[in-house]
Amino acid sequence: MLAETQKRKIPVHVGLILDGNRRWARERNLSVYEGHRKGYEKVIDACDWFFLRGVQVLSVYAFSSENWKRDKKEVDDLMVLAGLLITENLDDFCKKDYRILFSGRIEELPGDLPQEFSVASDKTKANTSGTLHVCFNYGGRVELIDAVKKIVKNELTEEQIHEGIIKKYLYNPLLPEPDIIVRTGGEQRLSNFLLWQTAYSELLFLKKYWPDFEELDVVSIIDEYNNRQRRYGE
Repeated sequence: MLAETQKRKIPVHVGLILDGNRRWARERNLSVYEGHRKGYEKVIDACDWFFLRGVQVLSVYAFSSENWKRDKKEVDDLMVLAGLLITENLDDFCKKDYRILFSGRIEELPGDLPQEFSVASDKTKANTSGTLHVCFNYGGRVELIDAVKKIVKNELTEEQIHEGIIKKYLYNPLLPEPDIIVRTGGEQRLSNFLLWQTAYSELLFLKKYWPDFEELDVVSIIDEYNNRQRRYGE
């Protein structure tokens, strides 16, 4: 049994598109906030489920740059939940040796969120038992636009532009590229998530809503990853 476990391929980096919170709530006659709250709690659980199995980075698509178009109350509630991620869990993350990083236009967030995100990242930067990478006020195209703006600002020449340079100017360039992207909720698209980084990622779409995600799904994801043969264009 041990030999079989050692032979299993564990993805280094898993990306999660958290879809279905609102539909999950409506089907249970709950408020949209309760759906997002349940989804937020599942993110915390997922960290333990993935990291304890050897996954090193978990990227979650928590709030896109397009989500500002939603109802104001829903957006306000999501901002509150983002703050709770820090206030309710930072000490526990430190005890578990988890690191937390953020990608997106964080400086545009309301209130104290930019500072709170910065403090959380700084406080956990030396932790090594798993990295939770939260994409918040994030869009893949926006990330590329911001990278190009930095390149122009630094006056790089045409000869200096290559893949490595573009990657250098992404929000968190030192993270490994995702091995597999998992989307819950039944939809089958990336929705502007990590567009540069997912060029060769495996894709997996689950019909269940994100609040219904459970530990057995992590086992299934790793099993499915082991059944894939990654070719990288070969």
